Amino acid sequence: MSEERPPTDAAQEETADEVRFEEARVTDDDAWATACAEDLAEEKARRRAQHGPPPGSAAEELRKLMDAVADKLSGLQSPLLGAVASGTAQQMVNQVVQQAKAAVEPVIERNPEVFDHLAAAGSELLAAYRSAVENQERRWTARGTGSGEEDPGPGEHIDLD
Repeated sequence: MSEERPPTDAAQEETADEVRFEEARVTDDDAWATACAEDLAEEKARRRAQHGPPPGSAAEELRKLMDAVADKLSGLQSPLLGAVASGTAQQMVNQVVQQAKAAVEPVIERNPEVFDHLAAAGSELLAAYRSAVENQERRWTARGTGSGEEDPGPGEHIDLD
């Protein structure tokens, strides 16, 4: 026969303290997450104000580039050609620009992620090229010293970044 004793005042207070501690911890966790989110939003706003809007995807950037090139080519006036030839040349330029846009737009619409992958691949190729150039540069400078150790020698180091 087991007798259950009613909880003592100390046990009740201890349980209440644990509940208050848990509530405070949950509130603190939420406060921490809220503070982090606010700090991140402020930092993003500061960077946008300082550097302008962040670049979009590679597909969006290609579209912007094509629009900028089209605008620039459309605004060019050739002083070497006469007025009649200049008008005809301008029409031809506009036609070529429109054809290029018509060819590229469907590709961008169907496969926008391809351009992100191409941009990443370009970055990887650049990193590989830098690595190869740095290794070759080390060999060249080591060859001039006659020892296997790296010695910068009389030449000047050229930073490729």
